[in-house]
Amino acid sequence: MRSSLRYSALVATVALFASCKSQLNPTVSNERYYQIDSALQADTGIVNYYAPYKAKLETEMNRVIGVSEVALTKDGSAESLVGNFFADALLWKGKQLDPEVQASFGTKGGIRSGLKAGNISVGNIFEMMPFENAVTVLTLSGKDMLRWADFMAKTGGQPVSGVKLEIRDGKVANFLVQGKPIDPNATYKLVTYDYLANGGDYVTCFDNVLARKDHTQRIRETLMEYVSELTKNGKHIQGKIDGRVRIAK
Repeated sequence: MRSSLRYSALVATVALFASCKSQLNPTVSNERYYQIDSALQADTGIVNYYAPYKAKLETEMNRVIGVSEVALTKDGSAESLVGNFFADALLWKGKQLDPEVQASFGTKGGIRSGLKAGNISVGNIFEMMPFENAVTVLTLSGKDMLRWADFMAKTGGQPVSGVKLEIRDGKVANFLVQGKPIDPNATYKLVTYDYLANGGDYVTCFDNVLARKDHTQRIRETLMEYVSELTKNGKHIQGKIDGRVRIAK
């Protein structure tokens, strides 16, 4: 009997809400706007909670890991100081992960900032590469290496290492990998990062790779390791334009 009564009550309640649904028209009254500025006092409880973590983070971000003798500028040119630094660091790590890696590749848009001359901190590297992109090694046919070169030519050059690319009228005029012309029947190993390997930045030349190896090593970690290794060996970052990507007149 009790279960029957509970069921009847439930049905009645559902019916009531169903009948009222179309009549409900909630409105907002007594609107108030709150000004958020320096006059708004911080919640000391919250501040005291996160302050130790903030201090620890700032200490790490301000930690100096190396020195650059020149400012590594980011200017959108076919070849840039920061692009060469970035690609050289990537090739250095790629060869550690796979000694058969011959070239490296990034994009101008993926490098978010340059580096100032002088002390280089962890925070500076985060500014350059704030994303969680990780190292990827691709095995490509000679034909797809030529497609890669075409992409770079059409986009006015991109950060690379291990190659020399000459562009004329938006087309490949000359392309060498480790000082040699591409053999269409050979295979090559290229180190880049997962975002580009997945087709990011409109990269379409990696849609038919022969093999792919994704690593957990993040690009940001690679850059920090590269700078730290230079420092360990008593060296500074040496930025220079060496003609690896050139637009012919």
